[in-house]
Amino acid sequence: MSLARKPKRYRYPGSIISYAVWQYHRFNLSFRDVQEQLAYRGIIVSHETVRKWCLKFSRQFKDTLQKREREVSDKWHLDEMSLRINGESFVLWRAVDEHGMEIDVFLQKRRNKASAIRFLSRLLQRYPTPRVIITDKLRSYRQPIKRMCPKADHRSHKWLNNRVENAHQPTRRKEKCLIKFKSPRGVQQLLSLMGKVRNLFAVFVNRYKHKSALRRQLFDAAKSIWDKAASQILHI
Repeated sequence: MSLARKPKRYRYPGSIISYAVWQYHRFNLSFRDVQEQLAYRGIIVSHETVRKWCLKFSRQFKDTLQKREREVSDKWHLDEMSLRINGESFVLWRAVDEHGMEIDVFLQKRRNKASAIRFLSRLLQRYPTPRVIITDKLRSYRQPIKRMCPKADHRSHKWLNNRVENAHQPTRRKEKCLIKFKSPRGVQQLLSLMGKVRNLFAVFVNRYKHKSALRRQLFDAAKSIWDKAASQILHI
């Protein structure tokens, strides 16, 4: 199957749809930025069309990539960051493993014990109980981790959690690029796929540690995974 073919009921070939969705979630671009980059290559697509593609296919891409990504390590880092969406305060809960691979993100209204339980429940439904859980000094984690992960070594220290705090940076850059986030549901959908794309094209490829030849091979492998996911999702 080839991405050059047009999916049923679409004017554009799968390669263009796939590329637009990938660009929006991989880089700090708005829908209009993606529209302009496509226009430079002679592909005339409105920013509203790009938005509809991202809304329709992002969840499917996220679920497909999640099935293809490598196993999560048994050492987790958990942290939270504050976001303002339409004037309301929200808390984004994030978990990454020791290699920086994003495990999950979950947008909630509070930073309390009930929110910590919901986030941990969401993680433990998908992944085995970790050996080590590292958090900051937020007290909301203590009882939920002790009850839900009794065998895990819970380490709570301000300076041990830089791994996940660094993982917040792409979210801040995207927020700045878009001026502000528009809706909680849209933020959850956007950041969920952003994390999976980053796992594939940043953590897996690791452009800062590998030599150029190996980096190109890893990028080609990551691109192949994305293209196979696109072929499956777009039914071409």
